[in-house]
Amino acid sequence: MATRPEILYPLFSSTISLKGIGEATYLNLEKAGINKVKDLIFTLPSSFIDRQQKKTVAEVLIPEVVTVEIEVLNHKQPIVQNRPFIVRVKDFSVEFNIIFFRARVEYIKNLLPIGSKRLISGKLEFFDNLPQMTHPDYIIPLSEKNVIPRFDAVYPLTQGITQKIFSKSIKGALEVVPLLGEWIDKSKKLESQWPDWQKSVLLAHTPKNQDALSLTNPARERLAYDEFFAHQLTLAIARFKMRRKKGFSTLGGKEVRKAVISRLNYSLTSSQEQVIAEILSDMAAPIGMYRLLQGDVGSGKTIVAFLSLLTAVDGGGQGVIMAPTEILARQHFDSFVDLANLAGVRIELLTGRDTGQKRAQKLEDLSKNEIQILVGTHAVFQKDIIYSSLRLVVIDEQHRFGVNQRSDLIDKGVLVDVLVMTATPIPRSLALVSFGDMEVSVINEKPIGRKPIKTAILSETRISEIINKLSLAIDKGNQAYWVCPLVEESDLSDKTAAEERFRSLQPNFKEGVIGLVHGQMSVKEKDAAMKSFVLGETKLLVATTVIEVGVDVPNATIMVIERAESFGLSQLHQLRGRVGRGNLPSTCLLIYKSPLSQTGLRRLSILKETEDGFKIAEEDLRMRGAGNLIGTAQSGIAKFRIGDLEKQSALMAVAHSDARKLLNDDPRLESKRGLAARNLLWLMEKSKVINLIKIG
Repeated sequence: MATRPEILYPLFSSTISLKGIGEATYLNLEKAGINKVKDLIFTLPSSFIDRQQKKTVAEVLIPEVVTVEIEVLNHKQPIVQNRPFIVRVKDFSVEFNIIFFRARVEYIKNLLPIGSKRLISGKLEFFDNLPQMTHPDYIIPLSEKNVIPRFDAVYPLTQGITQKIFSKSIKGALEVVPLLGEWIDKSKKLESQWPDWQKSVLLAHTPKNQDALSLTNPARERLAYDEFFAHQLTLAIARFKMRRKKGFSTLGGKEVRKAVISRLNYSLTSSQEQVIAEILSDMAAPIGMYRLLQGDVGSGKTIVAFLSLLTAVDGGGQGVIMAPTEILARQHFDSFVDLANLAGVRIELLTGRDTGQKRAQKLEDLSKNEIQILVGTHAVFQKDIIYSSLRLVVIDEQHRFGVNQRSDLIDKGVLVDVLVMTATPIPRSLALVSFGDMEVSVINEKPIGRKPIKTAILSETRISEIINKLSLAIDKGNQAYWVCPLVEESDLSDKTAAEERFRSLQPNFKEGVIGLVHGQMSVKEKDAAMKSFVLGETKLLVATTVIEVGVDVPNATIMVIERAESFGLSQLHQLRGRVGRGNLPSTCLLIYKSPLSQTGLRRLSILKETEDGFKIAEEDLRMRGAGNLIGTAQSGIAKFRIGDLEKQSALMAVAHSDARKLLNDDPRLESKRGLAARNLLWLMEKSKVINLIKIG
């Protein structure tokens, strides 16, 4: 087990070890997630105060922080309890008041004796049209004027911590910042004019102008890069570990792929063919494949995955595809089964509902290689499942299937090829953060003949028109979705509920025409509702976002999204992608509630203008920020304290390539730079990955 380098000990000390931090301050810092000295160092100021001394308060535009020499004129002690203690003072030309609430009278009198001169600094404001300063930040004798800094950093605070206390804590932390070796590439550091790490920390905490707070300031930019580089180095080490393990070299499959492709009722796009070539090349190599397959909604990722699985089977192995929900797993199975039979391959479905003898028989057949392709939910990786010769694992729509989970999967015995698929286009900066340990393939074309989806923005006042349009479409034999944001009416929100909408629509249609599906239904109820819609028994499906990913009904031509302004852009795009799956013209109706905000209008307008999921994902990132995107579709993506993913994506890309280069040049991190990079990994609390590097 690797041990922390001694040079970093002061940074990992508790904040209570710093001079001037008592128990109360320590506990308040802890509430804010600041436990160690390094946590203080990585909490950068958000602004600064210029405390340059003025001759008189008449020189400033109130309200403003001012530093000025004053003479104490008199004291006005409160007669009534809870009234303030007022000290009347005069600078070079103006008289004003200093106010103290809950004042200790004798202390104030000693601090500001009548007739004395003092240097004070604090925020000057108006009260009843008269200038006053409440509880100045500094009150000092003229002989100690150097105590007041020219510039004071301002920090984001938590309850119980004042700026003065926090600044004092930071000062103590900065005194123990060590001089560390350089982990950044020399040419990159020189080109960017970045200071050393220790100097960057000191400069970041002592801003002297607005530029010092900017993301492009050399000190701040360098510290952001350090965060990104540590993260990318972690991913690079995980990738390196995987690629060093011996895997299967899976060859062949050409004839069986050709036979299946010839039976499809469509042609593969050049983008699909390119991606298949990349996957087959990885599978043929004697090391494990570790690839992310990105493709917009309806771009044809599923057939790519199936052809890859057939290749694994033709090479003598087994394949498994894991979906996030039982609905999607069953849909994969239904779409694969005929093609698998054509290829002479046995495919089975395994979910949490398989129990008893039925499950036992499937597991036995799997262990004997009598089942070549298994489709299911997370149940396909339970401990009692033994594969005869697992070669390829396809993970579909697993945004929460992070680096650690992928590593755990790889550690299950013999190394298998791993293909992770997502239909949620991920902006490049976020893809590098979440999947930087993987190779990336992108399907950027829609299937040949797929018609564009017409998108319209309508007020909820036109719902009766929409219902008429649905009736006409259903009479022609088409199907439709109606998506609502909530399951049932709530006092906390006026968003229309799926159940309420279901009830309100029923009188407009014949009995049995409308179905309902939402997340609070049992798995059995959801499956029954979805099956009925897929078979065309129900024509209109009222749903929540449970139908967001993967559901494929070619006959569905209308998507109605109610309260569309409350959804994220990427989510709206995913929902729209449930229609237009066949060769019929399709429509998406975005219903909003007035008044529509500027942000809401922009979001819906972007969706109307383009069907390009990658453009939409970039706009979503710009509008909502990585934090919100991470919280929904992109969950599992790392967060950074200094770096800004939206605004510093180019920096992340450089960190990605540099981390891979460093590991390629120095796989054991034993060079001078490599050892410094180990310190960085410790500093960013990514020490677990150091144990993956074998020394000697």
